[in-house]
Amino acid sequence: MTANPNRFSTYTSTSVGTGSEGKKDDQKKDMWSSMLDSVASGKRLPEKNMLVLGGSVDSQREFVEALSSNGQRRNTDGENVPPIANSFALGYTYYDVLDADQEDILARISLHLLTSPAPSFASLIKPLLTPQSISNTLIVILLDWSQPWSWMRQLREWLLLLRSVLLSLSPECKEAMEEVISSWRERGRTGGSVNLDGTGAVATEGDVALPLGPGEWEDALGLPLCVSERIDYLEKSQSWKEEKFDLVLQYLRTALLRHGASLIYTAPTMMTPLQTLIHASLGIRSLLKRSPLKHNVIDRDKIVVPPNWDSWGKIRVLRDGFDVESVSEGWSIDINQPAPAVKSYATNGVGEGETHESHETSEPEGSAVVMYEEHVQDTSLDTLQLAQGNQDTNKLEWPSVDTQAFLSNQLSRLEQQKKDDEKTIKENSFAQVATDDIISDHIGPVQFNMGGIQVDADDMVQRLKDRQAYGQSPEPLALDDDTQAEPAPQVDTVTLAKFFGNLMNRKPGSGETLGKT
Repeated sequence: MTANPNRFSTYTSTSVGTGSEGKKDDQKKDMWSSMLDSVASGKRLPEKNMLVLGGSVDSQREFVEALSSNGQRRNTDGENVPPIANSFALGYTYYDVLDADQEDILARISLHLLTSPAPSFASLIKPLLTPQSISNTLIVILLDWSQPWSWMRQLREWLLLLRSVLLSLSPECKEAMEEVISSWRERGRTGGSVNLDGTGAVATEGDVALPLGPGEWEDALGLPLCVSERIDYLEKSQSWKEEKFDLVLQYLRTALLRHGASLIYTAPTMMTPLQTLIHASLGIRSLLKRSPLKHNVIDRDKIVVPPNWDSWGKIRVLRDGFDVESVSEGWSIDINQPAPAVKSYATNGVGEGETHESHETSEPEGSAVVMYEEHVQDTSLDTLQLAQGNQDTNKLEWPSVDTQAFLSNQLSRLEQQKKDDEKTIKENSFAQVATDDIISDHIGPVQFNMGGIQVDADDMVQRLKDRQAYGQSPEPLALDDDTQAEPAPQVDTVTLAKFFGNLMNRKPGSGETLGKT
């Protein structure tokens, strides 16, 4: 029997065949995983972050509703609207930005809400700023027209809190902020190559990129900033005129120009380009519909100042006599000082009545906040509050006095009040006695003639009282127990009193006279 020259090992063939099939399976798995990853990454929503600071709980809710209105927020039968949890500390909510056809989701915006600039909340803001999230983050500060005289002070408190947080970030975060600010200096600028939403701008003839003017981007925070103000009409409540509205706008534009920030007035009863400004600042753009953002500094209830549009010259044109250089330098002094104590402002909604520790600090010389508060005051305050000058009339909390010191002070007051009451009672009693004496001296004693004898009625009544008192007094003990003293005869004083009373009431007859001397 001859051996088969083509003999081969079953183990070897099996091993070789299994290895080739395993490689094919691995390639198929890699192909499917790469396809699934590409599909998943294509459907992944762009994440945008917004840090909403200031305002009250209710005003923050209105701001979120204004952003997510007009069909931008889904509210179908199978999908609920995300709740707005902003009643305590750092709140949170989100909403999806839909395209113009209401079908595709362009991005999801996460909103972190904070109502108080207390330094203790800085630790809640810091984890939100990472090297990956900084390029997709926008800061929004809310102001309310119910207290326009405190706007500059509130804005300073928020910016000082943000600066303390940004300075404590890691070097990687600071590098990311430098890149963001360098790109933001050119976004939306007239004649620039980049639009506000980050897309490339189409250059036209005659457009020249303008350099940075005085007061622009001199105190950049590291993140884009937008200030939104919910406007209400103050002509009726505060008797404000056109000049006062323009003055407030000039102060705000001068301060925000140093940070490259935008400004917009919103109102619940009218349409505003709030969505366009916020979404463009976050780099969210629709491929179906482009909404141009136009500036407006004429209509005081529709103010829109986009970033990189304003300048000192445009601020001066609004109203003559405004010293933009002094205000800009004063604002630089305000934001380059230690954070002042947090003060409470009257707000509506949950959290109303909350107080924070406050300590009086002297304002620096040349402060823009002081200049603003001298020109813009609350006319509803009475004369006494206006005369207080440097005292803060917005403070809701006053330092309490020690309990023992308060009680000792009250004790001295009560003792003094008791002495005054006793003195008053004594003076009243002396006055009553003196009045009785004056009346007696004026009238004189009452006398009558009885049997030719002049009898004093007052003296007779006093004698009867003395005799009655003597008759009712206890008898003295006898000296000798064997001999008992005879009982004294009882005098009927009642009968005598009636007798003399009848004499006094008798009408004068013949031979009798009744007179008064």
